[in-house]
Amino acid sequence: MVTGMAQWPALAAAPWPTKPVTLVVPSSAGGGTDTFARSLGVEMAEIIKQPVIVANKPGASGNVGAEFVSRAAADGYTLLLTASAAVAISPALYPKATFDVTRDLMPIARGVSSPYLLLAHPSLNVSTVAELVARARQAPGKLAFASAGTATVPYLGVKMLEEAADVRFLHVSYKGLAPAFQDVISGQLSFILADVASAGAHLERLKVLACSEPVRGFEKVPTFKDAGFASVKPANYFSLLAPTGTPSAVVNQLSHSVNTAMRIPALATRLESMGLVPVFDSPDEFARTLAEERAAWATFIRRNGIKPGD
Repeated sequence: MVTGMAQWPALAAAPWPTKPVTLVVPSSAGGGTDTFARSLGVEMAEIIKQPVIVANKPGASGNVGAEFVSRAAADGYTLLLTASAAVAISPALYPKATFDVTRDLMPIARGVSSPYLLLAHPSLNVSTVAELVARARQAPGKLAFASAGTATVPYLGVKMLEEAADVRFLHVSYKGLAPAFQDVISGQLSFILADVASAGAHLERLKVLACSEPVRGFEKVPTFKDAGFASVKPANYFSLLAPTGTPSAVVNQLSHSVNTAMRIPALATRLESMGLVPVFDSPDEFARTLAEERAAWATFIRRNGIKPGD
């Protein structure tokens, strides 16, 4: 597939787009995925010369929005902009879903990497991951953490820590990270694992214990590897996919528009401020890495016997 910027004049000849493009975000407004979608949509609209509309369709850990897009016309006008959960994790947790994400959706652009932060309420009086683990050993299954469901990275990342440290926490599930944060901030729950974009507004009221990878602005915060838990690798991306069967010329043009938009200084600065790291890849490269990601999550989920609703 051709994605190089030098090929843009040839790609522009394709009979697309002739009307507005909708980015379906399978989560609530205000979260990291939604914020990225709206920021990206502004620049994409300038590039493709058509309005880009963001439509939120939350539910079932992203499956509601993903299924909606999977059943849309494969013409490049209804696309899925999603966190990894709906397309990398859900296939292992929902093998009998009414749609097959690996069959019914095709990769366009990886988009951005969204690093994670482990944050604790100050009243817990812990400053490191090791101290959190020590507290968990003192009270097995009592330290409560929040997530938006078992098919999400915030949940599975904590399960990785449980496996690595041989401890158990108490899981409390919410319909989104926004209400989850409120109960962590109030002290009703002990801690939360969340992407930098979602955590940004709450950093002054919570203690940052670790990050999933080095993050600009958090240079003094150790990664999980630095903290002695190298196997804890909560990875998440905000990526663009289309219904399977979308013409390759349209897929190439969409991929190019995403990668071009992320190079525009205004958006690049905005992404950096959100802690998001652009990934400039082709549809084929994204397809390969997504397949590897799905296999890794499936292995972890199977090894730990994780099921929806745990």
